Amino acid sequence: MKNRTNINAAEDRQDLLITRDFDLPVELLFKAYTEPELLEQWMGTKVIKLENRNHGSFQFETAHKGNIVFRANGTIHEIMPDQKIVRTFEMENAEIGVQLEFLVFEKMSDTTSKLSIHIIYKSVAHRAAQLKLPFDYGINMAHDRLQEMFNELKK
Repeated sequence: MKNRTNINAAEDRQDLLITRDFDLPVELLFKAYTEPELLEQWMGTKVIKLENRNHGSFQFETAHKGNIVFRANGTIHEIMPDQKIVRTFEMENAEIGVQLEFLVFEKMSDTTSKLSIHIIYKSVAHRAAQLKLPFDYGINMAHDRLQEMFNELKK
């Protein structure tokens, strides 16, 4: 099956452009990124903190068999409901470092929307470290889960 989330990683650059079309109204897509209960379902991680406001912060954590295997945090610099989120994102204990993310939520129709994520890394090497991880697989799996979660609600 073809990945529905597209990752554009142009050579010798320190950024990525990620796009995905969803069969969801833009309001639901935005809620999936800003409501802790929804975020936990499709991301498969625990939301420790999520302050959806300008200069707010967030922290996510995933445990397996009692051990923390993933922890991430950042600052929300700007949030405009149903339109955009500008934030930093940092995975603890990872060589990738802090990244700057611009998430744009676009209404395509009353029932469809598009998400564009522009991620800027500190360097080409930091972006390369990200791409060595199962990043493509993980984001596609998470976005597929997000779509399926709302598909189940429609039934």
